[in-house]
Amino acid sequence: MRIILFTGKGGVGKTTTAAATAIQCAKQGKKTLVISTDPAHSLSDAMDMDLTPEPTEIHENLWCMEFDVYYSMKKYWGNMKEMMRAIFKFQGVDNVIADELSVLPGMEEGAAFLWIEKFYRDKMFDVIVIDSAPTGETLTLLSLPQVTKSWLTKAFPGQKFAIRTLGKVVRTTTGIPLDKGYDEMQTLFDKLEFIQQVFLDPEITSIRIVANPERMVVQEAKRAYSYLQLYGYNVDAVVVNRVIPAVNDEWLKTYIFKQISYLEEIEESFEPLPIFKVPHQGDEVFGIKLLEKIGETIYKDSDPSQVYHQEKPIEVTNLEDGYEVKLRIPFIKNEDFELRKFGDELIIDINNRRKSMFLPKFANYMTLVGHHYEEPYLTISLRKV
Repeated sequence: MRIILFTGKGGVGKTTTAAATAIQCAKQGKKTLVISTDPAHSLSDAMDMDLTPEPTEIHENLWCMEFDVYYSMKKYWGNMKEMMRAIFKFQGVDNVIADELSVLPGMEEGAAFLWIEKFYRDKMFDVIVIDSAPTGETLTLLSLPQVTKSWLTKAFPGQKFAIRTLGKVVRTTTGIPLDKGYDEMQTLFDKLEFIQQVFLDPEITSIRIVANPERMVVQEAKRAYSYLQLYGYNVDAVVVNRVIPAVNDEWLKTYIFKQISYLEEIEESFEPLPIFKVPHQGDEVFGIKLLEKIGETIYKDSDPSQVYHQEKPIEVTNLEDGYEVKLRIPFIKNEDFELRKFGDELIIDINNRRKSMFLPKFANYMTLVGHHYEEPYLTISLRKV
């Protein structure tokens, strides 16, 4: 199975690109699901039909699904949400506030993860194409298992056995479904960890960045690429939409000149990633026929589900007196990040994003002695105490 996730700034054409990619995969005989995690419901508009929160076959080999956060939260988070709500109510918190507080960090994004985990295990499809929410929400989604693990550890430190043993008693005396809620929480966390490993496997999952040749969009695309590399996800291509072809129109000349400049920046910044350029269509794109045309423009006769590019974002080198950890993180500056080490855990803060990575156990006995950044690599030095 292949999973292809499209990300980028809002309004750059992610939904169109994802739908066009899915149609091309289906045309090549692959059972393909395109799923939108964006609550804006743009996929229905792009396909020009009403979609449901469950997979619906709309064409030969092509299924569509539009993510519904309330439907999904009820399906996957019922017992756990009720447990948290009951705990807050038992402590005297107002009903409305208890409802709000019972939503764990990333619960909405996590529901999308759980759908994908189900489809991956069921092997119902050959290709899953994900039309994600804008960049920030996508990064939240991809870092969710780490956030959830941290939250669980702080909320229930070492209480797993006690919760399961006393859960029925607590439920009887207080009405709090502690045992059911915690069991569901643990199951969900296990699923989130599993699907994150699937997302981290470059043979299975590719992330494709969608952009327009505009200054703000290009800058956000570069930031997204940096963060995705930081988290260890494989970005295998960039799709640039709305490229205006050369015309003699005087009014458009300045705009086209700027586009050429940004296209050059994209090619230079994202090398050696393949860059697919899609000309501006001069009209709205919706419906399967027009989307099929976009797909043919992007991929021509190639297989859209192939891995177009693959590279190793993290390398660990064994030295005589320690180790060097080398991470590929383009487009950052030395002052943009902070490093900390706790035992065998290395924490990297870049702007408002955090990466927690576990080093081999022997790193417990090593000291973080320094680091340096030389585009695009951050090199971290660990030495024996």
